[in-house]
Amino acid sequence: MLTLHHLEYSQSFRILWLLEELGAYYQLKSYRRDPESNLAPDDYKALSPLGTAPVVTDGDLVLAESNAIIDYILDAYPDSALRPAPGSVDRARHLFWFHAAQGSLMSTQMVSMVLTLLETRTPWPISALLKAIFGQVRKLFVNPRLDALFGQMEKDLAEKPFFGGDNLTAADITLVYPMFAARDKGAFELGYPNIGRWFDRVESMESFRAARAKDDRERITFRF
Repeated sequence: MLTLHHLEYSQSFRILWLLEELGAYYQLKSYRRDPESNLAPDDYKALSPLGTAPVVTDGDLVLAESNAIIDYILDAYPDSALRPAPGSVDRARHLFWFHAAQGSLMSTQMVSMVLTLLETRTPWPISALLKAIFGQVRKLFVNPRLDALFGQMEKDLAEKPFFGGDNLTAADITLVYPMFAARDKGAFELGYPNIGRWFDRVESMESFRAARAKDDRERITFRF
């Protein structure tokens, strides 16, 4: 049986939502973060070589990395609309956002997170110097990249209701974590009405609400 090893406040929420959307038969094993370090507990880290979330096991198979897991699960559902077929109208759009979630959005958010950690956990006066330097990094790299991504999202969602096209696809599912993380930080407060409507659609879906209920946390994303 497929088992989702679900770490609270982590990217494994994507897989939880995917499984609920598919109506899949699976086992859920939940893990809490260490209360002092906020990292995954040792038994979770031992599941895979990277020691990161998400992780699924299926018999002797141990698989990590969100998009690899999503593709693996969807291989068992070849007729699912969550992965538009080659040659279909929405195929290219789906592929772009499915991979942009990790390759562009989350990688940029990770840079921003590392900068913040270094600024806040480095003693003065070094921290003051880092803030000045990192401010330029944000101005020249992080913020323009995020602005470009959010601008393209707003444009695409004006044309069709989901990132993958007319219907929910795995692109929306893999984007759910970085999008909620961005919203938690106030990224969409000044405009982006189409992105706001996407959040409304997602949060109204039965599968999403079922995943939130099983997650049983006040939010999806991790805060440091």
